[in-house]
Amino acid sequence: NLPNQLTVARLALTAVFVVCFYLPVAHHVTIAALVFGVASVTDYFDGKIARARGIVTNFGKLFDPLADKILIAAAFILLVEQGDLPAWVAVVVLAREFFVTGIRLIAAGQGAILMAEKLGKHKMLWQIITVSWYLVKLASEETLFGFAKPFYATVPGWVGDIIVYFTTLLTLVSGFSYFWKNRQLFNDA
Repeated sequence: NLPNQLTVARLALTAVFVVCFYLPVAHHVTIAALVFGVASVTDYFDGKIARARGIVTNFGKLFDPLADKILIAAAFILLVEQGDLPAWVAVVVLAREFFVTGIRLIAAGQGAILMAEKLGKHKMLWQIITVSWYLVKLASEETLFGFAKPFYATVPGWVGDIIVYFTTLLTLVSGFSYFWKNRQLFNDA
């Protein structure tokens, strides 16, 4: 179905995003930023379409959040490598994602499939905002996003820091919330 195709497309677009980021051609960051934007939009539409058409599937419940995690992990790692984000931020984001995936695996082992929660969706939105902030900043050195260069030159650095810290805090809170709401899965521990 279309929502699942969008989820699979997001996985494929993640690979394209990473490849474009490293292409030895002019405007490679701009191309990567645009691919990231398209991939991020598929996250919004796959869930919206699935709910509207009543075609929520087990595949979508499992792979939609997994595709999100792969996209965001790739983006955060690339931004750490570029020196735009501190490595500890990527570690927190990745640890949360592995932790939540572990909870989903435990649930699956007990015959339950856990869907993404609202707080997790807000977390994903802020992660997309954070990545987009830094991708556009990098792309502002290229022609297409050159219009943003004066903006980034005048905005104090703490603005980006606030975005990163808020996103990191929301990432931690959403992970704890997910654990707390599903703590009954650990009753046999």
